[in-house]
Amino acid sequence: MGTTGRRKPPLVAPKRTRAAKPAPRKAPARKPRRAARSRNPIVRFFGAILRFVWRIVWGIGWRVTAVLVLVTGLAVAYLYTGLPEYQTLIDGRARGSVTILDREGDVFAWRGDQFGGVVTADTVSPHLKNAVIATEDRRFYLHPGIDPIGIASAIRINLREGRGPLSGNGGSTITQQTAKLLCFGQEYDASEWESEAAYVAYCRQSSLLRKGREALYALAMEAKYSKDQILTIYLNRAYLGGGAYGAEAAAQRYFGKSAATLTPAEGAMIAGLLTAPSTLAPTANLERSQNRARVVVRLMRDQGYLSDSDAAVALAAPAELSEAAERRAGGYFADWVMASGPEFLTRDTTEDVVIRTTLDQRLQHAAEEALRVVFDEKVSEGSKAQAAIVVMDADGAVRAMVGGRATKVVGAFNRATQARRQTGSAFKPFVYATALELGFSYDSEVIDEPYCLNIPGSGRWCPENYTRDFKGRVNLTQALAQSLNIPAVKISESVGRDLVRKVASDFGIESDLADGPALALGASESTLIEMTGAYAGILNGGSSVTPYGLTELRLMGEDAPLMSRQSGIGERVIREGAARELTYMMSRVIENGTGGRAKLPGREAAGKTGTTQAARDAWFLGFTADYVAGVWMGYDDNTPLKGVTGGGLPAEIWRETMLRVHEGLEPRPLPMLRPAPRPAPAPAPVPQHRAPVASGNPIENILRSIFGN
Repeated sequence: MGTTGRRKPPLVAPKRTRAAKPAPRKAPARKPRRAARSRNPIVRFFGAILRFVWRIVWGIGWRVTAVLVLVTGLAVAYLYTGLPEYQTLIDGRARGSVTILDREGDVFAWRGDQFGGVVTADTVSPHLKNAVIATEDRRFYLHPGIDPIGIASAIRINLREGRGPLSGNGGSTITQQTAKLLCFGQEYDASEWESEAAYVAYCRQSSLLRKGREALYALAMEAKYSKDQILTIYLNRAYLGGGAYGAEAAAQRYFGKSAATLTPAEGAMIAGLLTAPSTLAPTANLERSQNRARVVVRLMRDQGYLSDSDAAVALAAPAELSEAAERRAGGYFADWVMASGPEFLTRDTTEDVVIRTTLDQRLQHAAEEALRVVFDEKVSEGSKAQAAIVVMDADGAVRAMVGGRATKVVGAFNRATQARRQTGSAFKPFVYATALELGFSYDSEVIDEPYCLNIPGSGRWCPENYTRDFKGRVNLTQALAQSLNIPAVKISESVGRDLVRKVASDFGIESDLADGPALALGASESTLIEMTGAYAGILNGGSSVTPYGLTELRLMGEDAPLMSRQSGIGERVIREGAARELTYMMSRVIENGTGGRAKLPGREAAGKTGTTQAARDAWFLGFTADYVAGVWMGYDDNTPLKGVTGGGLPAEIWRETMLRVHEGLEPRPLPMLRPAPRPAPAPAPVPQHRAPVASGNPIENILRSIFGN
């Protein structure tokens, strides 16, 4: 065959060109695999529940938050529109202040709501500004009105100390405290509130709802006012104790200087009062106030407001009160002056008032010191006996007043003006004044003998002398000097009780006077200031006297006074001659009568003792040519005094007072009758001695020269 034996060609694949390999594909990024779900059905069940709850909370929570933010914003915007200009919020007192000056024009007391004037965050002492921020709100310039950090810190402290979360530390910012001071814009209206105290209590309420309202108002204030404007409102409205509202009033009240010039120690003391102004006030307890100021100084140092050296100086030399604030002179006197002026310009004034008075601070100190010395040296420790002193001029100008043993008080019971007590024999000068006016003389005689009267409705009454004996025939001067009761009753009955009552009343004793014969023995009640004023009428020559302390009252900032007074002398009661005779008779009480313990060395004085039944009251009243002074001593509950009469401790208190009152004054004679001295009895004839006859015996001659013949 033609093809038989032909070799077959090898089977070879045809040549092909190699195609380029495609670039490897990037694998798609894998999603992170979810954590493998637990195969435990219980865990899966609770996990599903938690996821469901979270979706609900998140879905509701952000919506609620948005609503709260919206509501808060609307509330803040609403409050913002009602906020006035900050200048109108600086003085928020409901009452005005009363500044009381002494006779020299120096401030010695304050009453009412004191406001010294406007200070600003720029004009106030930087030490006070820094002390307030360091103490009350260290992040004041950082927060928007509320401080979450401060609130959390306060809650933690309260819980740690075992209190409720809102009890104790409140974490309030200065802005929140200012909102509370403003009572959230609600002003005091006397017609809507029972009292100012009720209004203040309402403004200071603390609750969750009130805290929320406080926060909203604070946010609105931050939006309306600058930080310094808010601080200005706070520094002017804050109560700082002692009746002082605002930094300027406190600086004047405690240190007698402007708030712009306060030192670090003084600024720290005022800032320290913000936590408890009444109890920490330096006039109430200086040591406690200084201790609080030390805490404030350390806070200022720790926060960088004071260097270590300045802080060391402030700690070593704490702030001291000014001289006027330290003395707190005339607390009783200031209360009396406030009560004697028109109420709408003193106790209830809405204006700032300045009152000038008759008080002499040197004499006030003299009276207080005299009382202290006698009680320290002569009254048993623990005694509850009380005493009162009044010193005045002959025209009724009261120069000093002590209403009780506790002299540094305000608003206390004033025994000089409020205690009505029986006067005892201190009333007798008005019996004799009546007699002298009717023609009796200082040397008219009366018989001290047993004496009885029949009193309708009471029966037979027989007065007795204190000594329980009878002196026989005595003149009026002797009867008064020895404080004899029977002659006083006889004279009173002779001239007529009605006339005695009229003379006493005309001299200024306004109390109801007794109708019976015991009138002459001081059975009626009176006050110490009435009695002292009546004795002033004797000194001034027989004219009535109205004791007074207020000489001028004006509005602060004005020169023209609204009222003034320069004298308390009124109508004439007895002739000047009768007054001069009575003064002479009363001088004998001190010279050789029952008032001997009141004698003043080198100075004429006249006075009268008084002791009531059972020694429940003891009096001594008297005068020199310069001053009249009255002293009362007794117990508030009418307990009888033990071993005390008017000629005892009251006379000694009077003497100690007058010695101090007259320091530096030249003695002046009393305006009194000076009876011509009675001719002295003729001297007895001097026996004539013969000259001794010399003897021849020398011993006999020596004896004769020594002993006579």
